Amino acid sequence: MLSILGFATIILFMFLVMTNRMSAFVAIVVSPTIFAIIGGFGKDLGPMMLEGIKLVAPTAVLLLFAVLYFGIMMNAGLFDPVSRKILQVAKGDPVKIIIGTAILALLVALDGDGTTSYMIICSAMLPIYKRIGINPLILATIAVMSLGTISGMTPWGGAATRGISVLGLDATEYFSPLIPAILCGSAWIILTAYIMGRMERKRIGIIQIEKFNKEFETNHELAAAVEEEQGKNFKFVWFNFLLTLTLMVALVLGLAPLPVLFIIGFVIALSVNHPNLAKQKPVIKEHASHAVPVVMLVLGAGIFTGILSETKMVDSMASDLLTIVPDSFGPFFTLIVALISLPLSFLMSNDAFFFGALPVLAQSASQYGIDSIEIARAAVIGQPLHSMGPTSAPLWVLLELVRRDLGQFQRYALIPVTILSLMFIVFALITGAISIAW
Repeated sequence: MLSILGFATIILFMFLVMTNRMSAFVAIVVSPTIFAIIGGFGKDLGPMMLEGIKLVAPTAVLLLFAVLYFGIMMNAGLFDPVSRKILQVAKGDPVKIIIGTAILALLVALDGDGTTSYMIICSAMLPIYKRIGINPLILATIAVMSLGTISGMTPWGGAATRGISVLGLDATEYFSPLIPAILCGSAWIILTAYIMGRMERKRIGIIQIEKFNKEFETNHELAAAVEEEQGKNFKFVWFNFLLTLTLMVALVLGLAPLPVLFIIGFVIALSVNHPNLAKQKPVIKEHASHAVPVVMLVLGAGIFTGILSETKMVDSMASDLLTIVPDSFGPFFTLIVALISLPLSFLMSNDAFFFGALPVLAQSASQYGIDSIEIARAAVIGQPLHSMGPTSAPLWVLLELVRRDLGQFQRYALIPVTILSLMFIVFALITGAISIAW
């Protein structure tokens, strides 16, 4: 009976989200509540929900202040020098331009917000692509691969945040072993950019665009002046770079919990970049509009998890799933999760996959002695493919910017993005982020 209620909860949630009948936040609260009441747990719903919220509270705090921090960094023009340097070094060579696109895309993906990342990348690079004649689908493919790698797998990105919150994991323990695999994946993206660049260089050659560079630099200076008037503090670029580097080092060394690190980082960044108290409020308000919806989802995930865990629905579903998976496959369960995350991430929304399927997979893995933290790492491997799937909302913004339709993009990007995802499984196994329980 509990298994039926649990699977019915997941199916209802996925149906409501994927058919746009309800927002993800409303659906993730309503679905388990309905079936908990049907199962006779109505009087205990309050404490169950609160237990779940307590579980995800650190993740919600982390996400809130990470988005606010990187929002300030973007406004302060932290990555603008990178864009200008790419233009200076490229000199009309498609190889250098596309590699520069990959480097810029990997950096701006740290923001965690797909729409913002795509807008920054396209505003910086698309005029050059058009002038030289480089295929804009290359820019779109590199941007998607970078976003799926950095934003999809870092603990302040949307997918990992969902996995961490729904499984009640420590963000630092999740993230630290995954860093080598992410670095390897980033190197693979740059290698892919090099190969694409060589193909474009063979097709169109090296274009002399000195005049265009001068015009672009002039336009860039005009744009920078306007942006500075709107709140960009370019004089703090080096300070912001050192602050961000220090924050990343502290994160890797585990000097403090991630939520605390980002709170401290945000306080410093806000105080230095916006010392005027009157200007701090609109800055916070601007970036909070990106953070609040996802924080709401994390808290909703806590309610979802709290109900399914406290009612033992998850335990019952996992036991039933174990009867389907042969015992001989048990040691390979983490690898199985990584592989099935590829098609599921492509076809499903992150809400449906991480809130619906992941808890059941993690509970099943525990029966084989596999830690849920490895299942979370395996589950995010499909994020590059998710970023090019129809359920990825930022993708539609990207397609509009490069003026291409979904079919054109997917035909072009499917092979390189799939190869990246498969390589991520290899990198994760080699670096120990995921393992096979021999």
